[in-house]
Amino acid sequence: MILSSVTIIGSHHRMEADLRVSGEKITAISPCNTPHSSDTQKDPPQLTLSGCMAFPGLINSHDHLDFNNFPLLGNRLYSNYEEWGGDIHRNNKDTIDAVLKIPRDLRIKWGIYKNLLGGVTTVINHGKTLPVTDKLIDVYQNAQSLHSLEGEKHWRYKLNFGRPGRPVVIHIGEGTDKMAAAEINTLIKWNLFRRKITGIHGVAMNEQQASAFQSLIWCPDSNYFLLGKTAPVQKFRNKTHLLFGTDSTLTAHWNIWEQLRLAREQEKVTDPELFDMLTRTPAHIWGLKDRGSLEKGFQADIVIAKPSPGSTGWDAFYTLDPRNIQLILYKGNIQLFDGSLLDQLTNASFSLDDFYKIHLNGVDKYIRGDLPALISKIRSYYPLADFPIALS
Repeated sequence: MILSSVTIIGSHHRMEADLRVSGEKITAISPCNTPHSSDTQKDPPQLTLSGCMAFPGLINSHDHLDFNNFPLLGNRLYSNYEEWGGDIHRNNKDTIDAVLKIPRDLRIKWGIYKNLLGGVTTVINHGKTLPVTDKLIDVYQNAQSLHSLEGEKHWRYKLNFGRPGRPVVIHIGEGTDKMAAAEINTLIKWNLFRRKITGIHGVAMNEQQASAFQSLIWCPDSNYFLLGKTAPVQKFRNKTHLLFGTDSTLTAHWNIWEQLRLAREQEKVTDPELFDMLTRTPAHIWGLKDRGSLEKGFQADIVIAKPSPGSTGWDAFYTLDPRNIQLILYKGNIQLFDGSLLDQLTNASFSLDDFYKIHLNGVDKYIRGDLPALISKIRSYYPLADFPIALS
């Protein structure tokens, strides 16, 4: 497959090029309209994508895939995560119980679709290992997930003696009070064997504490909703690696692009730094050596999007929404495409048997797998379930 006439973007470069994909890999990147030799008797199918940008499939470093059918749950601003958890279990128990009636496998599937719709091709799930059967995107579950110091029994033992060789990922410093700050020091003190730890949130974290972590996952939308404050990530540039996470719809908007615009408004990191937090940096931290960039030999996780009219530079990227996405490839397989590409794909003899039509903000999209049936099943258990798409 050749993706023709796209603008490839990275944190420090842009180039007009054709992308060639064979199997699961990117096999060539060449100037636009370069003649392409073929390994077979016939030329590979070509999609003309003029005016579109191409970027690596996004890496969402923090989500709870089975918690994305929840509405936002919170009744005020809180001092820490424990205070929030106690409050919603007292005052929102009926809603929690109703959502949990949805079978877990259905909730997991929707969590995967939520990420795919936004251009995420790798998501790091936090919590117990989930049974994932749909290979729409990569669900990374190779880290040792600890919930938090207050929410994980025997966390000291698990930190020091559980699953050696794997990175530790834990909610930490999720608050604005002394407790949230003090627990960071407690975790550092008890990391006896200096295991590599990735912290989540770190709202109460300072520069000295940040240097004890391999990386920190920034989730500003979730932080502002719960706490009215987010981590001072601008102070951590030279202390630790910074990643970006969405969290679940319990505390954050479903749309990763809305969250990225919120992050950008804070002006805590530069536009290229924020881009790297979604691509190259998490690929390094999670050991995904062939992801996070569009390069020859890398896995063909590719997002093609059409910027809004008149947008240029980084504005063209950060003003994107799911409606702007034209094509998503995961391991070289098309997982979603815009209705405007239907004729090209049909004429190129792509098999479209497993695709279903949906409407996203008035735009037709085709997505792999029977998403309409999934939504109907979820609503049979929880009629109030809200989805950002309409069905054809």
